[in-house]
Amino acid sequence: MAVVVALGAFLMTLFGGWTAQRVTDRRHLVLGLAGGLMLGVVGLDLLPEALEAAGGTVFGVPEALLLFVGGFLFAHVVERLLAVRRAAHGVEAGDRVPQVGLTAAAAMVLHSLMDGIALGAAFQVSGGMGVTVALAVITHDFADGFNTYTITTLYGNARRKAVAMLVADAVAPVVGAGIATLLTLPEELLGAYLGFFGGALLYLAAAEILPEAHHEHPARTTLLCTVAGVAFIWLVVGLSGG
Repeated sequence: MAVVVALGAFLMTLFGGWTAQRVTDRRHLVLGLAGGLMLGVVGLDLLPEALEAAGGTVFGVPEALLLFVGGFLFAHVVERLLAVRRAAHGVEAGDRVPQVGLTAAAAMVLHSLMDGIALGAAFQVSGGMGVTVALAVITHDFADGFNTYTITTLYGNARRKAVAMLVADAVAPVVGAGIATLLTLPEELLGAYLGFFGGALLYLAAAEILPEAHHEHPARTTLLCTVAGVAFIWLVVGLSGG
């Protein structure tokens, strides 16, 4: 049953990427919406789940928050190192680093894989819990597909690479649901992963995508798209019962 439901996530992810691809003539609106979706996913979905799953503390600070900050710093350091390397080879400082986009998209694929594992595990617990998790996974996979395609192309990667990453992101929940029938990951490990991934995702949204969205078109409509993206994730979280 979990694998069948994951097929819905597969289709929703492709639809999200298709939507991002079709509105390239309004690139600033696409980036504004993508930034809002990512901000909403991090603040309203990933971080609360991480805090609940990884309940331990390290020197008075919740483990999930430490990993959240670590993920943010890791993404920043990786991008700076790649930028320095490009500069050493005579590339302009303002140019995008394609490897960053591919790395970020790969992280999105990993996240979708974990979504599939969570979906399979939920159906093992009960049908009701499985339906709740399925609603959350399927609806926010639209945002995953949208963001995967947008992030890949934002950093200068060719369209074929963006489509390849999108397809990988769509297949990942199905694979994850299948894996869940074979093994169960510790809850604390899942919480640690969510915290770290959330920090890295927040860095991409705040330091890269949103500034780029407002760089050439600092319009109110771009800001409204960002707010709409956050509101959409809030609606998804609310409908899925948190």
